[in-house]
Amino acid sequence: MKLFVPGRLCLFGEHSDWAAGYRPRNPAIEKGCTLIASTNQGIYAEVNQHPTQLILRAALNDGTKIEAALPMEKNALLAEAETGTFFSYAAGVAYQFLSHCGVGGLEIDNYLTDLPIQKGLSSSAAICVLVARAFNRLYDLKMNVRAEMEMAYLGETATPSRCGRMDQGCAYGNRPIMMIFDGTEMDVVELKVAKDLFFVIVDLGASKNTQEILASLNQAYPFAANEVQENVQKYLGAISSQITQAAASALQQGDAVKIGELMKVAQREFDRYLIPACPGQLTAPVLHEILNYQPIQPYILGGKGVGSQGDGTAQFIVKDEDSQQQVIDIINSDFPQMECLKLTIRSQYRVRKAVIPAAGFGTRMFPATKAVKKEFFPIIDRDGRAKPIILAIVEEALSAGIEEIGIVVQKGDRTFFEDFFKTPPSRELFQKLSLQNQQYSQYLQNLGQKVTILTQDIQEGFGHAVFCAKEWANNEPFLLLLGDHIYSSPTESSCARQLLDIYSQVQQSVIGLRVTQAEVIHHYGCAAGVWQEQDSILSVTQLYEKPDIEYARQHLSVEGMADDLFLSMFGMYVLEPKIFDYLAEHINGNFRERGEFQLTSCLDKLRHFEGIAGYVVQGRCFDTGLPGVYRQTLIDFPISGESIG
Repeated sequence: MKLFVPGRLCLFGEHSDWAAGYRPRNPAIEKGCTLIASTNQGIYAEVNQHPTQLILRAALNDGTKIEAALPMEKNALLAEAETGTFFSYAAGVAYQFLSHCGVGGLEIDNYLTDLPIQKGLSSSAAICVLVARAFNRLYDLKMNVRAEMEMAYLGETATPSRCGRMDQGCAYGNRPIMMIFDGTEMDVVELKVAKDLFFVIVDLGASKNTQEILASLNQAYPFAANEVQENVQKYLGAISSQITQAAASALQQGDAVKIGELMKVAQREFDRYLIPACPGQLTAPVLHEILNYQPIQPYILGGKGVGSQGDGTAQFIVKDEDSQQQVIDIINSDFPQMECLKLTIRSQYRVRKAVIPAAGFGTRMFPATKAVKKEFFPIIDRDGRAKPIILAIVEEALSAGIEEIGIVVQKGDRTFFEDFFKTPPSRELFQKLSLQNQQYSQYLQNLGQKVTILTQDIQEGFGHAVFCAKEWANNEPFLLLLGDHIYSSPTESSCARQLLDIYSQVQQSVIGLRVTQAEVIHHYGCAAGVWQEQDSILSVTQLYEKPDIEYARQHLSVEGMADDLFLSMFGMYVLEPKIFDYLAEHINGNFRERGEFQLTSCLDKLRHFEGIAGYVVQGRCFDTGLPGVYRQTLIDFPISGESIG
């Protein structure tokens, strides 16, 4: 199993998590409130069970490879945790899982880490969350994200690290969250962002002493003894909370200008109230130099320090993606000792990824599939070009502006797909191609960089295949396309583009629909509901898989449609990442339908709890999974753009 856990950036509310931990001793202290987002960088690992040991292999940022193996015994794990070395975090979390859950061991191959270490981005917390998630998933412990966070926090507290509960917020992945702290209690509010927001994170290349900062600020708790300490409590309480909640509101509205203004206010008030408590560290001349550096001012909307502040890391919110690069170029040129990272918080309603399940056996096309995977069967497109079916599906996704595509395949088929999308033709073949085809070959190589091959180790149904993309999807909404359907639109907007446009409009999951005759309705999943826009957008009230005619007539009729006409699935969906939670419930509970884990019943749960819209796609969907319909597709697809028919 492959896992990815990002780092986390505290946008607002630094220090308030541990400060609020003093509330049981002094109720006058305000609750803490932080606003955090995940970084685009993080920790990548492949994890497997091990019967008796905790084995950790890691590739460090400088290319050095290290490895450690510990017995899954409490004393050994705790002793390693207390050393404070690189392996201590994994050992601390393993100690907690062994103590509370009685698990076996883990083998963790941390094959890539592109997250800067010790730069206020919670690299240690990311390791702890990764180990907690590995135990949870591999030993089927059925923990939710909050429970994983708690175990990761307990694991890190077994080390010399003095982390706060905020750090483990990286467990929420790319979803920005607001965390509210009250003693040992914590609430998490997930935030939806209306527009893309662009940040630059700058490692100042200087030095700070976090322990000194924390020790100085902690002197103000639980009871302030002088005005300086009263000011520390005032800022980390009411002032910080007010700024952070205003920032959370601005974040959800996608108001970058307001966030920039609040960053300036937060830094100004931080300096006013906290520098006197630790002037040696918090005066931070390097931080303030870069915050006020004139050449970057035309591109930024605001900036502030990160984490414990001091001369460690700075963050800027910038005007747009071009400004993001401009700021980085200027800083790299003028401050070569500093390093910059991009952070982009994507709109909840912007879809970047597509999933294509292609892990079936192709039994209905046997014996042809004994020689060629069904996804590589040829079709002729409207330009007269011969191409495999899977390429036509990938191009459909790209036509909608999709940036990354995950294709779910059988483990043994990975090489076929990798070769097609990643390997250029041999030199001999390339030289024999026409100039046009040589150019198309380069196009394929560029396209292949956007494709990731995912594996479904055991074929357990369509829903299970979709679930195999969970980690790769990384809590983002995604476009789902079938691996044996191709699509054609008579309009300038492709079928996939239409669906993504509707998703942005209705701001909830969308299923593509088509009008279907009663006599074939038993072949398809079907939907019923109430029109938001007549014959176009449907508020879905029911989903049903392959109904018979009588059931469809009684339960699936839609007002305004002729008798014996129904709405069936088009084979294209835009889904919120919540669908993975319902798929996990079915898989963990072994709830099967027709012997497999299906998608439709999980879609119905998503409809019940979050709502689903249906959209009658202007276009046609062509099935290639049966000999007869595949033959007809070969005839109809090249001319399909002429009419909807």
